[in-house]
Amino acid sequence: MIKEPKQLAKILGLNFNQPELLTTALTHRSVGANNNERLEFLGDSILGFVIAQKLYDSFPTASEGALSRLRASLVNQDSLATLARKHNLGDYLILGSGELKSGGFRRDSILSDALEAIIGALFIDQGIEACQKWILLLFTEKFAELTADNWKKDPKTQLQELMQARGIELPEYQLVSMSGLPHAQSFKITCRTRLIDKVCIGSGASRKKAEQSAAEQMLILLQQEKI
Repeated sequence: MIKEPKQLAKILGLNFNQPELLTTALTHRSVGANNNERLEFLGDSILGFVIAQKLYDSFPTASEGALSRLRASLVNQDSLATLARKHNLGDYLILGSGELKSGGFRRDSILSDALEAIIGALFIDQGIEACQKWILLLFTEKFAELTADNWKKDPKTQLQELMQARGIELPEYQLVSMSGLPHAQSFKITCRTRLIDKVCIGSGASRKKAEQSAAEQMLILLQQEKI
């Protein structure tokens, strides 16, 4: 039996002025037209902004690439689904019969989307300050786990550790082209992983730099795809 949204609101420490917004945020598209997709779209953008600002303030010497990698480690499908499970969000999801039978309440994509939809609902109900306060509270433990080593690690190491953590084969790098005179060469390298059916291309003045560039592009892509 699906639990009442107001019980979840209490667990999350939220008090909605418009409780129907929370209900919509928990409603999967398998139910019908009145679902959480639009709220998820909104919440995704708000979450990215709040996390980006927090990282910007917390790591003043980190480069843009390092900040992107940190954000990718926090805002991805696996991370959000873990947070959703921590609060038993699956018990409150409103799913169509097909998703109920197939165990949709356990699916990472559905759980992470619902969490983002709740953020979108909170924004509409109470504004950006309430969202920011709740998001930072929600991510307190994850932020506490971040250290200087997290952002000082190069992209290739970060991507390798991500693959190892998920028990997946290491990324594959392949030389595409090498041009220029010996003292001014340019390399292009492709990066492939088992996580996504897309290829990223990096370039640099050495093969190592090109591989790092390709790995960084892959990390950013995985973050954008919420993988």
